[in-house]
Amino acid sequence: MKEIIGVLGAGTMGAGIAQVAAQSGHSVVLVDLNKAQLQKAKSNLEKTLTKLVEKAKIEASQKSEIENRIQYSSEINDFSNCQLIIEAIIEDLSIKHKVFESLENVVSTSCILASNTSSLSIASIGSVLKNPNRVIGIHFFNPAPLMPLVEVIPAVQTSNETLNKSVELIKSWKKTVVVCKDTPGFIVNRVARPFYGEALRIYEEGIADFATIDWAMTHFGGFKMGPFTLMDYIGNDINYAVTESVFQAFYYDPRFKPSFTQKRHREAGFFGRKSGRGYYDYSEGTTMPAPNENEEVGKYIFNRILVMLINEAVDAVFMQVASKDDVDLAMTKGVNYPKGLLAWADEIGLQNVLNQLESLFEEFGEDRYRPNPLLKRIAKNNQRFF
Repeated sequence: MKEIIGVLGAGTMGAGIAQVAAQSGHSVVLVDLNKAQLQKAKSNLEKTLTKLVEKAKIEASQKSEIENRIQYSSEINDFSNCQLIIEAIIEDLSIKHKVFESLENVVSTSCILASNTSSLSIASIGSVLKNPNRVIGIHFFNPAPLMPLVEVIPAVQTSNETLNKSVELIKSWKKTVVVCKDTPGFIVNRVARPFYGEALRIYEEGIADFATIDWAMTHFGGFKMGPFTLMDYIGNDINYAVTESVFQAFYYDPRFKPSFTQKRHREAGFFGRKSGRGYYDYSEGTTMPAPNENEEVGKYIFNRILVMLINEAVDAVFMQVASKDDVDLAMTKGVNYPKGLLAWADEIGLQNVLNQLESLFEEFGEDRYRPNPLLKRIAKNNQRFF
């Protein structure tokens, strides 16, 4: 008998997680206080499954079975028989505290209570529980049914039993699981900061415009999207909020310093594709700006952003956020990087990476560019990560 899964929040992420669980054969209770949002989630799932039938990915009979496994409810009491509940609501700690306290009063003592938060402390979320060893972070990436990666984050209070059960369950959903420490941004949102932050810094220094920086990263790096295209896709309101959250959570470490350029875009309502304007204008009939395809400038941009990303990936290993294997796995499976950053460092040479970082550190004199001690150690000993 498969576990009954509860999902709180019927937005894009919550509905996607409910779909993943239902497609894996679980009965699912999807709860949202907003009945219109529940109806929207139900309608979107029907459309999604219809497309899967049309593409011969699933049978028509499977579509009906998946749909019938999901119970839509606006009552939190309907979670009473669940063995795992994943919360996917607004990133507001005080609201999450109220929700988790309510959940604990409804479910059995053995029910695991998980949060899909991308940046908040799991320890803090669990602090309001009478039995905090049942709390854990289970962070999916959007869209949940398509993205293979799930970060599983045990808090300091989380029991080994909760961790092992959670990992085993999510793996049974055919997801790639990485386990990481309960630190700001976990793996992906921590390591990826320079992809956006250094691109913004390069723009602010007047080295290149948005289109040229994007071209450098796709042309030389093989990234599917450049940083400005990606920020417009994610939403500058969301991306800036995560950057600010990580910056504050790391006690204002300059490595994670937000950008005034992005802040001004957010303040102007230039969120990206969803608002029709971001770093680019998405109005109908507008032609996208052409990059300046100067090879020397492009290579400088790509190399500068890449070594900053590598330095952050090394730091995640140095600070034992996750294993080197899981760090590289997270970046390829969670944000579709063309290569794992540590493997990439091996490929271009750790001494080469170190030299570039030391050059930037010397030029700017900012802690933002300080090379990680582990990178120095491995480069000095002429070693590799893999």
